[in-house]
Amino acid sequence: MVRRIAHLDMDAFYASVELLRYPELRGSPVVIGGQSDRQPALLKNGNRLFARLRDYAGRGVVTTATYEARVFGIFSGMGLMKAAKLAPDAILLPADFHAYRHYSRLFKSAVAGITPRIEDHGIDEIYIDLSELPSDTMTLARRIKQAVYEATGLSCSIGVTPNKLLSKIASDLEKPDGLTILGLPDIPSRIWPLPVKKINGIGPKATAKLAALGITTIAELAGAEPSFLQMHFSPAYARWLHDVSHGIDDRPVITHAEPKSISRETTFERDLHARRDRSILTEIFTALCTGVAHDLQRKGYLGRTIGIKLRYADFRTVTRDLTLSLPTADPVIIRRAAEECLRRVPLNRKLRLLGVRASALSSGGAAQSAGISRQRELPLTASIEKQ
Repeated sequence: MVRRIAHLDMDAFYASVELLRYPELRGSPVVIGGQSDRQPALLKNGNRLFARLRDYAGRGVVTTATYEARVFGIFSGMGLMKAAKLAPDAILLPADFHAYRHYSRLFKSAVAGITPRIEDHGIDEIYIDLSELPSDTMTLARRIKQAVYEATGLSCSIGVTPNKLLSKIASDLEKPDGLTILGLPDIPSRIWPLPVKKINGIGPKATAKLAALGITTIAELAGAEPSFLQMHFSPAYARWLHDVSHGIDDRPVITHAEPKSISRETTFERDLHARRDRSILTEIFTALCTGVAHDLQRKGYLGRTIGIKLRYADFRTVTRDLTLSLPTADPVIIRRAAEECLRRVPLNRKLRLLGVRASALSSGGAAQSAGISRQRELPLTASIEKQ
């Protein structure tokens, strides 16, 4: 049986959610990023006053942007100050991850009503195995797109091919609101002309190295001799490059995978000093610990190892972990353990990032978490890992 694997990607997801809230911005260049103090102001006449990208000062990054903003060369991960030079009149909105998670759950639930064979691949994309469903591929894909729209009011793009590798590429070919169905015979005409960076797993460094070897398109990669690739890459990566350029990918759709850790982190708008900005850092630190605890409880996990991540102004990063005597999802215990980790790192320099992580996860519910609240009185088992 020929597999039918779909990759569903929500169109400009964060930006699209914001446009549901602010429909008057449709058709305008909108950039999502920065801090929550950039909320639109409601005027007396009922209109809203939106922040403009040209007025931004800081070192925040673009979370996402509408397609109208992307034509200026703005992309996710770009510094907001740089984006302001490209599109100074673009609207700037703060990210609202609570709303994005809500809509993520809505669209995934809508797809689950059609087929349970779903691999969660992030807040705005999933893989779907359609192989065993009786309907034809076009009918199924249109049904899924309609279900997503009815549940969220948002559009998505879907690519359907015999494997995950090709489907991820296909879902990006006709954005937004696209539907692309490809078979293996379509690889030469639809896949090979694309740049090698379109293959998920070929990053900037590999792209640059391939370009230095005269390989810029997937067709050129497919035409390279395996022995040539092995001269310049590790044997395993060279074999993988040869396979993916020919559309070979046997990975299954994994409907359930246990997470290895749950974490939250934040990059500050300006460098913060552990002592001079103590009140600000304390508030952020407590919020991160509480957020990790909430995520653990919501997902039904307990964490036994609590860790912190610090990035200094010079970009040097350190982590510290501490193992508890019992697993927990209690915010008080998590904060106390994370605070113990902080005592083991230098805090005499400015910081640009702070994160909190829970790992060594085990299944458990909110009731189970509450049941071990006595751990607040128990000593911690020190197990500090320096990196």
